[in-house]
Amino acid sequence: MPDISTINGIDENNIAQWNGDTASDVASVNGNTWVHQAEFMTASGGTVTTDGDFKVHTFNSSGTFTPVVGSNGTYGNKVEYLIIAGGAGGGGTRAGGTSSFSGGGGGAGGRKTSSSFTVTDTGLTVTVGGGGAGRAKNNPSVGANGSNSVFSSVTSTGGGGGGANYTKGNNGGSGGGSGYSNVAAGTASPSGQGNNGGAGGATANAAGGGGAGSAGTSVSGGGVGKAGGNGLASSITGSSVTKCGGGGGGAYVSASTSSGGSGGGGFGAATNGNAGGASANTGSGGGGAAQGDPYV
Repeated sequence: MPDISTINGIDENNIAQWNGDTASDVASVNGNTWVHQAEFMTASGGTVTTDGDFKVHTFNSSGTFTPVVGSNGTYGNKVEYLIIAGGAGGGGTRAGGTSSFSGGGGGAGGRKTSSSFTVTDTGLTVTVGGGGAGRAKNNPSVGANGSNSVFSSVTSTGGGGGGANYTKGNNGGSGGGSGYSNVAAGTASPSGQGNNGGAGGATANAAGGGGAGSAGTSVSGGGVGKAGGNGLASSITGSSVTKCGGGGGGAYVSASTSSGGSGGGGFGAATNGNAGGASANTGSGGGGAAQGDPYV
């Protein structure tokens, strides 16, 4: 027999009684199954955990979020989201030579949030953007941008790659830090998803990538590379977790690494050392490389 959810054009959730019986207890009407809508939404997709009265669907890989809306007027068809794009790779350096050069830190992936996004009984595509590849010493290339993340019609933009030697950081969700020389910072573009990377300076150490909470540190004076911008905390999963930190910039004749931004940003390399990768599944940027004379 067919299913029904309305009677005489009236939604079943607006019918309190039927022939003297409580409506929610009535299984069929005139031989038709009465499909009673739940008060609150149910859904499938991702890894599902519980936070009090709420279900949390976490996607660390692409998939589909499929809701079944409920009758509740406040929460029945609303979801809260946090969408984080892939963080960018740190910049590389030129090969060899008698001078030190360094790469900028990668920018964090763009971050978008909403506390009241309307959904219907339709599956929504979730695309999880991957992180961009970092560049090593002896590879004078700008770090690769992170990939975009998408939920339904909402897109967060991948982070901007860290600059290399004389080049600026790329634009992205958060901008990449710039490499050696007086070059501008990579910017947060489109705006509103993160912060700018740091700008380069006259010395050969590099700037930090931008984070969701603050800009990357610009170069002022030589030595250790500059710190990545800090990330931002969210309690959408039920506990406060910080993500989207920028990568630290590479050093100029220094035995010290630079700090990645809070939330998972990779550290910038010491001279002739290796940069740190971003923490997995945080949307953070990787650290910049460093190459040159051995530090004393």
